[in-house]
Order: sequence, then structure tokens, then C-alpha cells
Amino acid sequence: APQKMTLQDVPRAFPTVDVPDHAHYTIGVVILVVGITGTLGNFLVFYAFCRSRSLQTPANIFIINLAISDFLMSITQSPVFFTNSLYKHWIFGEKG
Repeated sequence: APQKMTLQDVPRAFPTVDVPDHAHYTIGVVILVVGITGTLGNFLVFYAFCRSRSLQTPANIFIINLAISDFLMSITQSPVFFTNSLYKHWIFGEKG
């Protein structure tokens, strides 16, 4: 039967760099601010589109598509990146 390889079997497969703690925290705060701004901003774009009949044009459908995609990226990726920055490493295990 084939043997399962792990990260320990391949030295330096994913090289790491020592980064100061304050860099992790700074990046984490920046990502948190960007995530909150992206979430709120894109939600407001979607809300304005739904409330105003004059904005509901075929051309604006593309803008709403981008706003929804960006909104979903903001709410799914920012918390993960922020949390990992606080812990200074990937915390969601091998499956994550």
C-alpha cells in the first residue's frame, strides 16, 4: 500500500521566515480594517441597488456581481487571515 507523505518527510518543503511579532499584528489589524470596510461598503452597494429602481440596469448587474463577490471574499477570508496573524501561524490544522 502506498505510504502517506507528510510535511516532515520533505525538509524545507515550505520554508518559513522569522517575522517580528509586531509585523504579524500590524498586518492583522490592516486586514481587519480592510475586511470590515469591504464588508460594509459592498453591503451598502448591494442595498442601494436593491432599493433604487433607477440603479437596476443591465450594466449595473456587473457591478453588483463584483460587489457580491467582494463581499463574500471579505466575510470569508478576512477573519481567517486576521486570526492567523494574531496566532502568528496557521491554526486551522492540516485539513483547513
